[in-house]
Amino acid sequence: MVEKTDSSGLWPSLYDPFRAMGARLADWLNPATEASGGEKAYDISMELPGVSEQDIDLSVEDGVVTIRGEKKTATEKKGDTWYFSERQYGAFRRSFRLPADADGAKASASMKDGVLHVTVPKLAPDEASSARKIEIAKG
Repeated sequence: MVEKTDSSGLWPSLYDPFRAMGARLADWLNPATEASGGEKAYDISMELPGVSEQDIDLSVEDGVVTIRGEKKTATEKKGDTWYFSERQYGAFRRSFRLPADADGAKASASMKDGVLHVTVPKLAPDEASSARKIEIAKG
């Protein structure tokens, strides 16, 4: 028996493999990243070989750290009988939601040997707590 399927139910299933392929391609193009939390701070390390500090935009807004950048490299090699030229260009963007006890206003970053290090200190325990005693005014 052949089951009839209306066209609205057919189209989404045809596009699913392409959506999955797009997500895999985006993951492949994103730089390798590690995020961890220590006793005093949260750390994000991102491998960015060949990317200059001027091509990186780092921001913290509404509890989210966003790292944007663009890789621009060009290689040219010549021999007596051969010539090789390669160019790579590509933009990337990664965002990380900070935990409630992170102090995004005091985030700092450094870059060494092609690895970007972002450090976000933790709030002191009494600062992180959103609970506070409210006095009742007499009146």
